[in-house]
Amino acid sequence: MKCKDPCPGSCGQNAVCTVFNHFPACTCSQGYTGDPFTRCYVIEPVHEELPLDPCNPSPCGFNALCSNGICTCLPEYKGDPYVGCKPECVTNMDCALDRVCSRNKCVNPCPGTCASNAICTVYNHIPICTCPEKMSGNAFTECHMIEVVEVHPCNPSPCGPNSQCREINNQAICSCLPSFIGTPPSCRPECTISAECPPDEACNNQKCINPCKGSCGYGARCEVINHNPICSCPPQHTGDPFTRCIPIVSTPLPPIDPCTPSPCGPYSSCKVIGESPSCTCQPDYIGAPPNCRPECSSNSECPTNLACVNQKCKNPCPGSCGYNADCKIVSHALICSCPYGQTGDPLISCNPLADTIIEYSSPCDPSPCGLNAICTERNGAGSCKCVDSYVGNPYEGCRPECVINSDCPPTLACVQNKCKDPCPGICALNGICQVINHLPSCYCPPGLTGDAYSYCKENEEVVKATPCTPSPCGPNSQCKEVNSQAVCSCQTDFIGTPPNCRPECTINSECASDKACKNRKCVDPCINQCGRNANCRVIAHNPICSCQDHFTGDPFTNCMPIIVSIPTVAQEVNPCVP
Repeated sequence: MKCKDPCPGSCGQNAVCTVFNHFPACTCSQGYTGDPFTRCYVIEPVHEELPLDPCNPSPCGFNALCSNGICTCLPEYKGDPYVGCKPECVTNMDCALDRVCSRNKCVNPCPGTCASNAICTVYNHIPICTCPEKMSGNAFTECHMIEVVEVHPCNPSPCGPNSQCREINNQAICSCLPSFIGTPPSCRPECTISAECPPDEACNNQKCINPCKGSCGYGARCEVINHNPICSCPPQHTGDPFTRCIPIVSTPLPPIDPCTPSPCGPYSSCKVIGESPSCTCQPDYIGAPPNCRPECSSNSECPTNLACVNQKCKNPCPGSCGYNADCKIVSHALICSCPYGQTGDPLISCNPLADTIIEYSSPCDPSPCGLNAICTERNGAGSCKCVDSYVGNPYEGCRPECVINSDCPPTLACVQNKCKDPCPGICALNGICQVINHLPSCYCPPGLTGDAYSYCKENEEVVKATPCTPSPCGPNSQCKEVNSQAVCSCQTDFIGTPPNCRPECTINSECASDKACKNRKCVDPCINQCGRNANCRVIAHNPICSCQDHFTGDPFTNCMPIIVSIPTVAQEVNPCVP
């Protein structure tokens, strides 16, 4: 319901409508007269004096007529004629709830609205038509009697699929059909696939049954595995298990070797003891099966007077030096030299010098010192000491503090034959250096970020996400953004494929036998290792220095030419002269 202006359509032509107490009041406009509900006419001017009319001006209200000064309401209008008369209704709201306003009269809206045998009730001014009890149809046109249909509780069945319905005392009793399980309305077959059956049964015609029946041949045995029948011949029988199994003619079985295949693991031997395998490591291998391993894989795993040769800690001297040459081992490395009084290439052959009569006038000539040692004479006595930066027994031979990284503790590296901290000058300012297995590794401290080898800076609060931030490439790699894609590659001096970039080497055994691992690179270890007039050969990753032919001295510093004095040949004496 809405509040609306009741004036539109209520008054006649040339009339004015005003709303009084919710009702429209019609009056003729000034200068007009007549019935304001139908039409108002222009008042004709009166030229003659008319007798005094008690009705002019009219003492009556709107919608009232004046006669000899007496006011009465218009037909079908009511109210006080001296104040104003109004019709019985203008809108439905002016009538009772079971009436409607029709032509300004409150009337019953039902007549002619519903079918002849329908019931009409008025609710809130609206007629509502309904069919009487036991009748149905369109109440506005026709109502007809409802046919009485006999109801069966099982028709239609309320039990659902795969069920049956029985009527007992006018009630439906539901149950599952034979071969179906569950409770109505959820009756289902025992199975639809084998997975719904126990492992030793299979689904056949929606029933879980033993699938072995009739599956295997005569004399065969059947075992159900994962719903499937598996046919096999019994022990001591042979044949096709799907057709027939026959006994095997008894023949002696070959003995079973418990060492075939060997259960002992690599580098091991297997022996049968009392029908059981007994495992031992092969010769030249150590440990316990199945973890047998070589004695060594690098020199650092051997004593300093031995070297790792063919995965064994052995004396590298046999067969390494030339004929008549002396061999010494210093920090796993062999040093070949010709003994005193002989000359030549100690890696090939040493030959005696020509016989000379040598008078030794100094305790240091010849020198009693070993390699890389110097002899000092004082008061007719000689004393040996190692040259600077060399260590060892000066009478046997001195060696550098180190030749390769493995000669130093894991926290130091071999720099110019000295075990030193490799960190100085490696990392960026504010970077932290940590030595791991002789190699310096740089990282930025907490709160800083960047390439620790070049710079470390404070973390930016807002980091713009890019394909390379954070890098998906892994350690020892570099990331470049190409067409909004991360392209990964290994850093300089690293090999492999991201994310598995690695240095070329970390120990000597990862290099060729004529190369050594220095600063994670396989390089020639002879560079700048031997002295002047010396030869360098690489044996088992180690540089071996020796003086050139016809030279002697310290091959690590300087080899001097050998001075050979020509002996005086005595003249033959002729006994006949004189």
